[in-house]
Amino acid sequence: MPDAVLHVGSGKVRELYALDDERLLLVASNRISTFDVVLPTEIPDKGRVLTGLSGFWFARTRDVVPNHLLGLGADGRTTECRRLEMLPIECVVRGYLAGSGWKDYLATGEVCGYRLPPGLLESEQLPGPIFTPATKAQTGHDENIDRAAAARLVGEERLADVERLALDLYGLVSEHARARGIILADTKLEFGVDEEGRLVLGDEAFTPDSSRFWPADAFAPGRTQPSFDKQFVRDYCESLGWDKTDPGPELPHDVVVGTRARYVEAFERLTGIPFEAYLDDPEVVLA
Repeated sequence: MPDAVLHVGSGKVRELYALDDERLLLVASNRISTFDVVLPTEIPDKGRVLTGLSGFWFARTRDVVPNHLLGLGADGRTTECRRLEMLPIECVVRGYLAGSGWKDYLATGEVCGYRLPPGLLESEQLPGPIFTPATKAQTGHDENIDRAAAARLVGEERLADVERLALDLYGLVSEHARARGIILADTKLEFGVDEEGRLVLGDEAFTPDSSRFWPADAFAPGRTQPSFDKQFVRDYCESLGWDKTDPGPELPHDVVVGTRARYVEAFERLTGIPFEAYLDDPEVVLA
């Protein structure tokens, strides 16, 4: 990391630094959170998986939409990126009925204003991918909103462009993942606007922290699916009877090792690149 940088923010996983008026440095830590609490135990190499996968997708989707990536650091955890004016919504695309979408469907038969067919099962594939925006919560969970509420935040024309791009990106990545035995159930994207007013993909893209990746060979609607993300950690924490408030529990060695293995497997299956090759040269994901 350069000596003269200004720390401008911290997230649950990332640290944000200003390089100058036009560039930022994102550093992905190994922190892991569950139920909106950052746990005291870190997952080795998790930050490198997030950074490497984001770089991989940024390099392969730039023909769909420009992105903020300027370069990857030699440590594999650092991203140099363009400053953007970020939109105040999370851009979520769902191809399967899971997570908060499943809970909303059980309660109302709808997800973010979309009326879905009756009788769907948990994790079932939807008739087609749907764009379901959410607000950006500073604390706690993001809140699902309907299209009208999102339009009030960003404008109808801008929202239409964001929806089109998010659905296009989901289609491209889900096809790539399915060919490698992985289902992309849903994903969260963030867009910003550059100095010329163009939409730009920012933050992270199609990582196990921002997406639900399921092994296709284990897929069975009607239950929660095994996944390449922190579900292993969630399940452990749920088993403790923890009240889901800070401080969170320490993770035992087997949960740490198992979680790291899931993140690394997602990286290798999606990219086709050995993780050790990425550690040796992070820019291998950009080729």
